[in-house]
Formats: sequence, structure tokens, C-alpha cells
Amino acid sequence: MPDTELLIVGAGPAGLFAGFYAGMRGLSVTLLDSLPHLGGQVAALYPDKKIYDIAGFPAVTGRELTERLVEQAHTAHPDIVLGEQAAHLEKDADAVTVTTSTGRRIRAGALLITAGIGSFTPKPLPALDGFRGRGVHYLVEPPQSYAGRDVVIVGGGDSAVDWATTLVEHARSVTLVHRRRRFRAHARSLERLSGSPADVLVDCEVTAVHGDDELEGVTLTATGYRRADILIPALGHTASLGPLTDWGLTLRDRQVEVGTDMATSLDRVYAAGDITAYPGKVRLIATGFGEAATAVNNIAVRLRPGEELFPGHSTERAAPWPT
Repeated sequence: MPDTELLIVGAGPAGLFAGFYAGMRGLSVTLLDSLPHLGGQVAALYPDKKIYDIAGFPAVTGRELTERLVEQAHTAHPDIVLGEQAAHLEKDADAVTVTTSTGRRIRAGALLITAGIGSFTPKPLPALDGFRGRGVHYLVEPPQSYAGRDVVIVGGGDSAVDWATTLVEHARSVTLVHRRRRFRAHARSLERLSGSPADVLVDCEVTAVHGDDELEGVTLTATGYRRADILIPALGHTASLGPLTDWGLTLRDRQVEVGTDMATSLDRVYAAGDITAYPGKVRLIATGFGEAATAVNNIAVRLRPGEELFPGHSTERAAPWPT
């Protein structure tokens, strides 16, 4: 017997919504993610950045959206496994079994991959070796936690510029360091930056960091020593599908090819969200929500022959869960 009817690999927005929807279809569900928290890339990389293209929200931060999705997903009473990567896939006639990076085996009636861009690791800044966790933040914490701190941000893309304009409202000082003169960030973000009190240094690099138990300052090529107790390297991330590339899936440019029912080339294995590829694909969170619902409804029919593909309108239910 399977441990769960549906195993979802990836607990970002698409995976969380799929977990909720699986519960609405009466399926038992397990959520698995390599990160130590729910919410995926949205929660990890831009929790306090506003998102404007989510239906029903004129504007919502990544943190707020994640909180709503987690609350919704919990109504399905999922089993949640965090901090473990999906490493190995086995298939038989009745189920699929995923072995995680810790050796945990999860046998499921079907598998739904909602892993987004895959696992992602920050691009390193060699001068910071030894200071991670001692003042170097590769993942940014809630803005209010930087009150009274001297923050140096390194990078020239959207993340670096957005964090500079966000944290300048909370920190004692914010310095943005970019090794080129031209920024890659969106023009509107650069307008906000130019109107903020952040100190922007171009043609500049961090050559050394200073401190004993905690970060105390940095040496910059443009100005020499500068006090800093927080340094944020916003240099981007390297994404990888990792072990998924060995599962026998049909891949196209690091995406998984799917049909209109979100089925992959492997029986009982489906995919939704940014990880999918098909003609006309548009990689938006909103698209991922629709794909998650499509996948779960097709999985319900696959696991329970005789059920209707269309679940009925949720407004027709006295409660969201089958009795």
C-alpha cells in the first residue's frame, strides 16, 4: 500500500496550491521540499517584494502570499517533509517511490513535480569565506530585523536594488556596491533607488571583510574601509534540477515536458509550475496555479477510475472537503 496517494515534490506556490486542491479532491497528500521552510523561491528570495499579478490581490508580498497559501494547504492535512531533496525514483505498476537525500522512502500512488527552477544555491563571493552566518546573509530576513544595522549589499540586479530600497527604510545605513557602472535592474526599480538615501557605489568591489566573531566592516575598492555588520551578496543563484535529470523524464532546457493533462513521459508522474515545458508556456505564478489544479484533477481520475475529471464548483460544497 502507498504511504500517500499523492506526493508533491516542491512546496512553492504551485506545490502548496496543489496540496490544497488534492485535499479538496479527497486525496491524501505529502509535501516534500529541499528547503527548510515552505514557500519555495518566493519565500526564500523575495519575501518582502510586492507581486502585482496574483488574481484577487492588487499587490501582495511574497511573505504574505506564502502565509495565505500555507494556511490554505494546511486544510488538506498534508504530511510535510522539509530539508530533504528528492533523490531517487522507482516505479512499479501500482505506485512510485521516491527516496530522499536522507534515505527516507515515500511510496505514493502518483507524483506531482512542482519544483520551480529546481534547487538553487547563491553565487559565492570569495571574500566572504568564513563569515557565513556571522553577518553575511545570503537569504534576507524580515526588513525590521535590520533596524539599527549598517548594511552593505553587493550586486546590480533586481534583487540587489530592491533590497537596497526596502532596507533603507529600516537600517541605520545601506550601501549598494556594484562592480560595473550599468545596472541590470528594472528601470522603475532604479528610479526608486535614485530617490532613496541609499549610498550607491559603482565600479566598486568588496576586496576584504573584517571582524572577529561577527562581521564589523568591509574594504571597498572605491572608498577603502567601511563599517558594516550585515553584508548581503545579491549576486544571483545557480539553479539545478539535480537528481531529477536521472529519472528518465523528457527534458527541454531544464524544464519537464508535459501534455495538456500535466502528465510527463513517465506513468503516474505529473508536473506543474515553472518546471514545465509545452508550446505557449508562460512562466507566471498564476499559470502555475491553473496547472496545479489541472494536474490534481487528472491525478484523481488516474488513481480513482470512475471519478469525474471536473470536480464541480467549490461553491456547490457545504465545506471544501468530501465527507
